Amino acid sequence: MMLKKTFLGVFIFIFLAGCGTKKRTVRKVTSDTKSARVYNPNSGIEATKVKKAALYPMPADPGRFVRFPISTTQEYIETFSEIAQYEMRAFGIPASITLAQGILESGSGRGELTQKTNNHFGIKCHSGWQGEYDFHDDDERGECFRKYNHPMYSFRDHSIFLSSRSRYAFLFNYRRDDYKKWAYGLKKAGYATDKKYPQKLISLIEKFNLAAYDTEVVRGGLDVVRKPKQYEVFTHIIERGDTLYGISKKYGISIDEIKRLNGLKSTNLNIGQVINIRKPKTK
Repeated sequence: MMLKKTFLGVFIFIFLAGCGTKKRTVRKVTSDTKSARVYNPNSGIEATKVKKAALYPMPADPGRFVRFPISTTQEYIETFSEIAQYEMRAFGIPASITLAQGILESGSGRGELTQKTNNHFGIKCHSGWQGEYDFHDDDERGECFRKYNHPMYSFRDHSIFLSSRSRYAFLFNYRRDDYKKWAYGLKKAGYATDKKYPQKLISLIEKFNLAAYDTEVVRGGLDVVRKPKQYEVFTHIIERGDTLYGISKKYGISIDEIKRLNGLKSTNLNIGQVINIRKPKTK
């Protein structure tokens, strides 16, 4: 497919872990002399309960900043549609939504922010981000945005970002081919401040027939609706030295989920306090 073709032309010297390739004309890439901090494309995978075998194999970190010179929206779609479908199979995010967000947020890969950061989804640094970053004017001047050595890392981080944050959790209860619900849901969850964000995504999906990529994945065997999880619910009584971080690690539940379940506004805990815990049942 187009994405695999791009890899061989652009990164013929880079080892692709288990990824087959096809021939295409070598296409020149632009690189910066300053290398970005190494980004682990699999970071956060374990927390999302995704089978690594289902993931698109990320290219080896090139050790420098590289980007694909894309000239049209159609070329953008052809280049990234395959990974969007892989991410849909692994994480459940509609490929049409991933592509539409990428087109909109990155200006089809040609936007100023994307050109200097490989950030295709406008994801800001947020607390806990330890990768490379750069500053760009968005809602406010000089906001911090994530930076990646390679465009593909941005697509994987987008999947991890949506699937690992509690405020987006309700999206994954929608049909995986219902791009309209997903578009409005992203706005509801606060992904963007633009009031017309859903309409813009839907317009792109329908203009370029991006929903066809969802249909291919569903026909390939992906369940349209996520199977309901069975949970076990129990309590934890706070003892001296307990922290939300420690409790989250002990029970395999995110801090955000603990706070949501218990209506906590801060991370402060009191000895003897009862905390509700919910986690998927193990077979």
